[in-house]
Amino acid sequence: MEPSGKCISVDRNPHHVSQADTTRPVPSQAPSVPQHIGVILDGNRRWAQAHRVSLEGAYAAGARRVVDLTTWCDSVGIPLVTVWALSQDNLQRAPETVARILDAVSSGLRLIAAGRRWRIHPIGDLDLLPPAQADRLLKLADASADATPGTLNVAVAYDGRADIVAAVRELVRSGDDRSPRRIGEADVARHLSTTGQPDIDLVIRTSGEQRLSGFMPWQTSEAELYFTDTLWPDFDRSAFHQTLRWYAQREQRFGR
Repeated sequence: MEPSGKCISVDRNPHHVSQADTTRPVPSQAPSVPQHIGVILDGNRRWAQAHRVSLEGAYAAGARRVVDLTTWCDSVGIPLVTVWALSQDNLQRAPETVARILDAVSSGLRLIAAGRRWRIHPIGDLDLLPPAQADRLLKLADASADATPGTLNVAVAYDGRADIVAAVRELVRSGDDRSPRRIGEADVARHLSTTGQPDIDLVIRTSGEQRLSGFMPWQTSEAELYFTDTLWPDFDRSAFHQTLRWYAQREQRFGR
């Protein structure tokens, strides 16, 4: 039995809406449009193999798709997006592979920053990155600080458990003299990397993997979970609208 407020969906789900339905735009004022979506960008390396292109080409295609994603979210009124570009486990890959990923991420973010509609907010342990790469991300954040109306969290060198541990440590260091029994969820949330932001409503993971792999365990506690076989560079506008229509149906059936 599925827990209340959650759902796991895959492309093979026979209850998915038809392709004809997914091509119609979702009204921007619809109450069932999520306010915060999280996307696990998975499948770039498999896409490279399938299309016989280099890893650089695949990561560049994935970065361009993130640019597309912000445009689609802007068009339907989704103000907050979190994309997981690089986990702490990914840092164990060959240094040249990590550099390719970070170069692609920075290139895509430069395009997004130039549009002046999304504030870029890097989250994760940037101290684990090469200093030059971390500096590039921070400069992009500064350059887009006054952009409106959206916020794009970019999870790089990110681990969900580490985020919670860091929040607890910061809470302890804050000098709050209240008793432990009086410390609540709001106190911890205030020190997370997403402080001040609403929790995630919808998680999308591409490439067929059906797990969260440590992606924001605190912020996804009530999220709907959508897993698709589509590789990230192939996740197009039609797939995006199909996901939103699925989410809208879930809200109609189980919404509070």
